[in-house]
Amino acid sequence: MFWKFDLHTTSHIDTLLEKDDVTLTEVMDEEDVLQECKAQNHKLVDFLVRPQCMEDLVGYITQEPNDDVEEKIKYKYPNISCELLTSDVSQINDMLGEDENLLMKLYSFLQNEPPLNPLLASFFSKVLSILIGRKPEQIVEFLRKREDFVDLMIKHIGTSAIMDLLLRMLTCIEPQQLRQDVLNWLNEEKVIQRLVDMVQPSQDEDRHSNASQSLCEIIRLSRDQMFQVQGCSEPDPLLATLEKQETVEQLLSNIFDKEKNDSAVVSVIQILLTLFETRRPAFEGHLEICPPGMNHPSFSVNQSILDAVRPRLKDFHQLLLEPPKKTVLNTTWGVLDPPVGNTRLNVVRLVTSLLQTNTHIINQELIALNTLGVILDMYFKYLWNNFLHTQVEICTAMILALPSTQSESPEINRENDQEPIRENILIKHLFQKCQLLQRILDAWGSNEKEQAEGGRRRGYMGHLTRIANSIVHNSDKGPNGAQIQQLISELPEEDRERWEAFTSGQLADINKKNTVDLVNTHHIHTSSDDEVDFKDSGFHQDSSIQQAFSDYQMQQMTSNFIEQFGFNDEEFADQDDVGDIPFDRISDINFSLNTNESANMALFEACCKEKIQQFEDAGSDEEDIWDEKDVTFAPEAQRRPRYCNPWNSSKRVFHHASVLILHGFLPMITHPCSVSCFVSGPVWMANFDDMPMDTGSSTAPSAPVSTSPAAVPEPAGWNSPNTAADAERSWADFSSFTPVRYIHMMRKCVFKMH
Repeated sequence: MFWKFDLHTTSHIDTLLEKDDVTLTEVMDEEDVLQECKAQNHKLVDFLVRPQCMEDLVGYITQEPNDDVEEKIKYKYPNISCELLTSDVSQINDMLGEDENLLMKLYSFLQNEPPLNPLLASFFSKVLSILIGRKPEQIVEFLRKREDFVDLMIKHIGTSAIMDLLLRMLTCIEPQQLRQDVLNWLNEEKVIQRLVDMVQPSQDEDRHSNASQSLCEIIRLSRDQMFQVQGCSEPDPLLATLEKQETVEQLLSNIFDKEKNDSAVVSVIQILLTLFETRRPAFEGHLEICPPGMNHPSFSVNQSILDAVRPRLKDFHQLLLEPPKKTVLNTTWGVLDPPVGNTRLNVVRLVTSLLQTNTHIINQELIALNTLGVILDMYFKYLWNNFLHTQVEICTAMILALPSTQSESPEINRENDQEPIRENILIKHLFQKCQLLQRILDAWGSNEKEQAEGGRRRGYMGHLTRIANSIVHNSDKGPNGAQIQQLISELPEEDRERWEAFTSGQLADINKKNTVDLVNTHHIHTSSDDEVDFKDSGFHQDSSIQQAFSDYQMQQMTSNFIEQFGFNDEEFADQDDVGDIPFDRISDINFSLNTNESANMALFEACCKEKIQQFEDAGSDEEDIWDEKDVTFAPEAQRRPRYCNPWNSSKRVFHHASVLILHGFLPMITHPCSVSCFVSGPVWMANFDDMPMDTGSSTAPSAPVSTSPAAVPEPAGWNSPNTAADAERSWADFSSFTPVRYIHMMRKCVFKMH
């Protein structure tokens, strides 16, 4: 084996470190320096933790490389230095985390003016993050002593690596009490308020995005932590600050009381959407698994958030009507002036989240503003914006399935002393003011007309089908089914008849098309079935299938096949013929028997006469049948590779086989090697029904074998012909006789004769 030879070579680093004047750059130039460091090569680690080496490593990741350095190797040493410092070697972590001078040099990177070098910032963040995880007490104590730490973090929040470092401090600090101390410290430093101030039009887009993402992650991480640490008595101070009404009001004031800025508006809406997330849904964008009012039992939307948002609903509504200016967008199908834009799309998402809270005062405000009507107008105007279509579909489906709020009094009285229907004001607004059913019918008819004239199918038709199906479903089985049926019955007669014809005709047809199986399925037996009925499997039981299965079985034979049957070629072959011949291609053996060839029959008769004459002339000087004889092969057999045919494994086997055939123990066989042997004794019809083929038992006669053909007893399985006509037809048929079993029988007979 490989490890017997001790081929492991000593790293060149060990030889290099034996030099007295070796430098850090020489060591970092070695290709396997990182591998050796992570393997904790003692010589290398001792060299790296030298004070000067550690100072140089920190300097590489905190100082800008010289401008005269070639670009492709400009950040080679900073990158290697970062990997060495973060290789999680305890000696390096101890040296870096406990030496305040090194920490100060590392911290000095934050004191640079923005913008920071993003690559060096990622190196700095990675090194400090691993120190926070491995040396939390020392690092937290060091950072709390720096009075400008939070200011510098907020100052550089536009750099993504710094945002990642801030979030790392909230997630990677253990134990729990130390993490709680860090949260209290950051809250005292007003980190939430400072991040909120970053989300306003005067800041650049990077600060908007990173500050918003930081606040969103703080919300999610804090809520996740509440689930994981059930026994924690202290609330998360950062989350509590974020959910305060004044914090949300400050966010909204940043975008509405100043000039409109698309990036700032989207960032604030992202924060609000996260606050409305009772739990991050796994079904986003999938209506069929989006239940209404899916508030997690442990979380409910803070009323202070709703109180801060409600006065600003008119401002969000105005954004739908007058979004921030966008340039005209030319598309392959037309001109969008103005396009939907990210701002309006996020406003629609915010309206959907507000409807999910099912707050009566919010619902009333949206109805008074007719926000749902404006959203439907956008749905039918922008034919190809599927992001918008998905949100409108979720919005309508949620309204149809939401139960009425407690503040909504039952206003619809039913006949026959039935219980009054609790009215859902949103559904009433959707059917009456927004005329949802009429707009669905009109849009469907317009689409079919355009398609009939050779136009395209409108892009919202799939979502429109699902909205129509949602109406039908909720009218039959939804919690507001009675109200929906009542509203449909109150439609003008023409509209009601159109709707009924549409649901029973066009909608039913399209649903039928959408539910057609794309493939023809049938029952398939699994591997656990005990029995397999091939008659029901759909396959023909013809000879080709059986032959394929037989070939498959034959291919499973391996080179130890012969040994499994208890035979060894060395017992039947000369020493010079013994070779390591694989038996992997046993499936190549093919017995070809043709009993109608006149040439073979004539040759058979001539050979029989010749053999009989030899026996008659022998007399007392009978030839020894066990002497070695040359076996003549046909040209085809000489060309065939030896490994392809196990018949060629030994000349002695073929000689014995010819003797057995001569005495009538075996029939004549023509196989791919074209070795022809002929019977000179009585000819029998092959009958394997009564002939036992098991290797463990034999019915061969125990009487001595005579060299005279007439004295040979009739073997089991071979019947003597009764007539001359039968003799002419007495050719053995081996179409169902496997070659392996034939070899076995032949060798067994030879063994008994010996």
